[in-house]
Amino acid sequence: MTKGKVVLVPFPFDDLSATKVRPAVCLTNPIGVHRHVVLAFITSRVPALLANSDLVLDIADPDFPTTGLRVSSTLRLHRLMTVSTSIIQRELGELSPRMQAEANAKLRDLFEL
Repeated sequence: MTKGKVVLVPFPFDDLSATKVRPAVCLTNPIGVHRHVVLAFITSRVPALLANSDLVLDIADPDFPTTGLRVSSTLRLHRLMTVSTSIIQRELGELSPRMQAEANAKLRDLFEL
């Protein structure tokens, strides 16, 4: 798994009571001997009021097919987790270079870098 890949992974609910397999984006390449990656949650819901850290992945975008997603979705860059690559179930696709640049800009704003 490498930075920018869209993958399926068990993602925890907010209250950590359970997990659900969801798409996520790898924000890093594998790190260290345990090959951890930082992931950002993707939801198929596109909220009417977007957070500053949300990036809409629109089915009408010419780059959308590379994501491997089936419907317009929202990349929620404030919903992060770090996991071993061993729990990633499969790769769906990847963000285009433009989408990755947009995500990077939103992450810089989010973390005030």
